[in-house]
Amino acid sequence: MTLFIKNMVCNRCILVIQNELDKLGLSVKNIKLGEVTLEKELTSEEKEQLGNILLNLGFEIIDDKKSRIIEHIKNVIINLVHHQDNDIKMNLSEVVSKELNHDYNYLSNLFSEVEGTTIEKYFIAQKIEKVKELLVYDELSLSEIAFRLNYSSVAYLSNQFKKVTGLTPSHFKKIREDKRKPLDKV
Repeated sequence: MTLFIKNMVCNRCILVIQNELDKLGLSVKNIKLGEVTLEKELTSEEKEQLGNILLNLGFEIIDDKKSRIIEHIKNVIINLVHHQDNDIKMNLSEVVSKELNHDYNYLSNLFSEVEGTTIEKYFIAQKIEKVKELLVYDELSLSEIAFRLNYSSVAYLSNQFKKVTGLTPSHFKKIREDKRKPLDKV
């Protein structure tokens, strides 16, 4: 039995859900972002109990086909942006279409209709969130971040960052640093 779960966005989400399934004594065949395959079918009581537990943790079991497709698109994008380092050499539409085994125009229209934004805008928002994360970590230069996230140039990354956040990457970084207190002042 396969369950589709909304709001699984990272490896920690997988661990949390795995832990809850273990507590309930449910055997898992496979677990990945947005999807859990169990060894056996759940009774309606087990499914309701699991649904309530997941809801309290910020997750949700998805039953309708459109919602499953939307969540799958989001998980493909999250995985692409947050869990792969410059590995993909296809464009976004090819990756999404291939992963979901559907025509991209269908997926794009469905996503826009349900989410009120385009797949491309969602992808850009995820990339900008990753840029913010990498800027806060302060381990990579802006050109290294641009390369890692497949931007054609630092200027393009900076322009897109400013368009989305209203700040330049350097201003964002400075604001974040100004908010941090030294350990002896905490």
